[in-house]
Amino acid sequence: MKKIGTLNSHLSLVIARMGHTDRLVICDSGFPIPRGTEMVDLALTKNVPSFIESVKVVLEELQVEGAVIAKEMQQMNKRCYDLLLKEMNSANVNSLKKVSHEELKKLTANGGNIAFVRTGEATPYANVILIAGVTFD
Repeated sequence: MKKIGTLNSHLSLVIARMGHTDRLVICDSGFPIPRGTEMVDLALTKNVPSFIESVKVVLEELQVEGAVIAKEMQQMNKRCYDLLLKEMNSANVNSLKKVSHEELKKLTANGGNIAFVRTGEATPYANVILIAGVTFD
């Protein structure tokens, strides 16, 4: 039995397969996920697990060099935005790009994402594209 880290075997496999610059989308329960795209569905019920809980677990295992969020998150979901920044700072993620929500949806619809991680989050704009880094010194 696995002792630490991500216990969800599908999510663990997705993270293990990722290489430099690969993208992982962690999203709320209502985010449009393109048909035929790999999805790790963590959602159990409304807000379980939360977006931030899910991000925190992924950041413990995945080396992330950058992230992309909807700029609307800062005003429309300030609590989530502040918690996301806290987690990203703790994980030494230095680059945060803000785009419109419409642009974020376009970025995730055009391929290039390894997988989507669907959480139970039921608040607006709780979505992030994580860009994998490398662990080289």
